[in-house]
Parts: sequence; structure tokens; C-alpha cells
Amino acid sequence: MKKVVLLGAPGVGKGTQASGVAKSLGVNCMASGDLFRDHLSRETELGSKAKSYMSVGELVPDEITIGMVTQWLNKGEQTNGFVLDGFPRTIAQAKALDNVLIIGAGSLDRVIHIVVPVSELIERLSGRYICTKCQKPYHLVSSPPLIENQCDDCKAPIYQRDDDSSDAVKKRLEVYEEQTTPLVEYYLGAGLLTEVDGVGEIDDVRASIQEVLA
Repeated sequence: MKKVVLLGAPGVGKGTQASGVAKSLGVNCMASGDLFRDHLSRETELGSKAKSYMSVGELVPDEITIGMVTQWLNKGEQTNGFVLDGFPRTIAQAKALDNVLIIGAGSLDRVIHIVVPVSELIERLSGRYICTKCQKPYHLVSSPPLIENQCDDCKAPIYQRDDDSSDAVKKRLEVYEEQTTPLVEYYLGAGLLTEVDGVGEIDDVRASIQEVLA
């Protein structure tokens, strides 16, 4: 199985797992956030369209996101497989992905839904801090700075982003649940979805994913 989608709420470790799984499968990984940044930096037509929405705080329409993903999937190196991280997010995107694959690389092999209890996700996300100067990340539980509120490397203060506060995290998780529940049901109905427990060491979670894909 080499055409894979990873689903999971913020904080489940989806990005870390996606890159590791892609490496083990010998395919490329596409993170939707990275794709947006690439188009913005290259000032492509799709990037410019996306920027016009992002600059005023509006969600980028599905058609723009789908256009970016379609271009990426249609590159020759994706013929043998891929791992998608952060796409699709909606039923419309899922159906568009199906249509693109039918024309080109065939259908998806597996959708992995990484599941972590909400209480742990809140702890993971609300403990995240970042250096104001060098952007080094910290976590108050798993990787705290040596000196409270100070970066180990450049000695600048560390801070918590607004969207990592407990209240903001709860809201992000609620929004994710609303968006993703229909998507999970869509892929369950298609017989493609498998849930994997995201609690535990990174290597253990990866082993569980690779067992599903074997």
C-alpha cells in the first residue's frame, strides 16, 4: 500500500508520522501547509489567489486547495505512491481527490486515522511554547527550557501563541471534530479507514501504522 492519507486532530503527531511513513514506503509526503507556503513563496497563480483570501482572514476555497494538490499529484514522481498529511479536510476535497486519482494514479490504498483522547491533546497543545527570537519550540512537560521562560540557545524570552492557549485549543479541536466526522464516515463507508492509537512513543505509533500498511 503506497497511496495513503493520514487523518488526525491537531496534536496527534500527524506530521511527524507522515514524513516517517513516507520515507519507509519510499514515496513523497505532501503536507497541505507546506504546499500553501510553496505556492505563496513562488507567487504562483494559485498562491496569489490563496493570498487574497488569507490576507483578510478568510478560508481558502476548496477549489484553490484542490488545484494545488492536483498539480502536486500529477507530477511524475507521485505515480508510485504518496502520503498526504492535512488533505483532504472536507467531503468535497475527498471526492475531488478520488476524481484526480481515478484519472491518474488510481485509487487510495488506505486512510489512517490517528486517534488521541481530547484530554491528552489539550495537554500536548497547550504546553507548547516558542522562542521569540530563534523560533526554537519547547513544551512545558516534555521539553521545557533549562531556565523558566528563557530559550536555551539564544536566551531570548519564550512565549505561547494565541492559538495554543487552553481555550483556543479546545475550540480548534471542536472545529476539527465538526469538519472531520463526516470525512471519517465517508472513508469508513468506502472501506478504506483504519484507526490507530496515537498515544505512546513515536516509534510505537509508527510501527502500528506500518503494520496496517503491510
